[in-house]
Amino acid sequence: MTDGFETGGMDTGGPGWKRRLVAVRERFLGNWRRVRTVIANRRRRAERLHDPLPAGQRPQDFLAILLLTVGIAVVLADIPTYPWLRSLPPGYREAFAAITDLGKANWILWSTGLFCLGYLAFADLSRLAGRARMAMAMTWTYAAFIFYTVALTGILSLIFKWILGRARPKLYEQVGPIAFDPFVFNGAYTSFPSGHSTTVAALATALALIFPTWRWLIIVAAFWAAFSRIMVGAHYPSDVIAGTLLGMTVTLFCARWMARRRLGFTLAPNGSIVPILNQRSAALSLRALWRALLGRSSALRPAKGGE
Repeated sequence: MTDGFETGGMDTGGPGWKRRLVAVRERFLGNWRRVRTVIANRRRRAERLHDPLPAGQRPQDFLAILLLTVGIAVVLADIPTYPWLRSLPPGYREAFAAITDLGKANWILWSTGLFCLGYLAFADLSRLAGRARMAMAMTWTYAAFIFYTVALTGILSLIFKWILGRARPKLYEQVGPIAFDPFVFNGAYTSFPSGHSTTVAALATALALIFPTWRWLIIVAAFWAAFSRIMVGAHYPSDVIAGTLLGMTVTLFCARWMARRRLGFTLAPNGSIVPILNQRSAALSLRALWRALLGRSSALRPAKGGE
């Protein structure tokens, strides 16, 4: 008896590895079609939902915050930062160097990307019981959300870096803190915005939306990870502020796009973005999936007719 994703390609009569490869391919395509169908069906709901963006979340609001904070940082913070860093003991720089690589996008993209691909290739939700099925679907949705936002903000950050061509702090003594050389395509002129800070902000915003009860801890951890880029002498404060705002803004707009379609998120009456599952439902679903992974219970639906 075949499920909704398997096809006659399973019975090819070829070698075992070939049959398994065909099965994986068919399951991947079937799951991908399922994802596309869900998104397409939710488009009509989004078209019917006419909810104006609340104050503080409109594009012009984010632009105003960017101009204000980056402008103040350029005038008041960027100039004294490099001399101040040189006056600190070496231990400060070494301590922050230990955490600054958390802002690299590769480990985030590899982990979430491989999970999403593995899900599409091997997951068979039609065989899973209710809560385990819900947990798997939500986990994939949030992993895909994190992958997409980190990748998109990273690409945007690179584009702005190469277009603007701001000199990094290591060139402070040669060209000063506000030297720009657009389209120079030199790694020493890719300071604005901070790519690490963009990635940290995108990841932190996504996690804060997914786990709202942990929001403040996530924000504080993200602050120090982004601030480390200043402490290791890789960026000016204005670079970090711009990268943080870029990562946060793009992630919020992506989350709102999903919330309008009730994909992982939904819109609260006050217009805020909240997870589609409440804390209790999410905990019960993850518990059911975890118990199944440990072998303490079955995540599969009972067989029908003794099959």
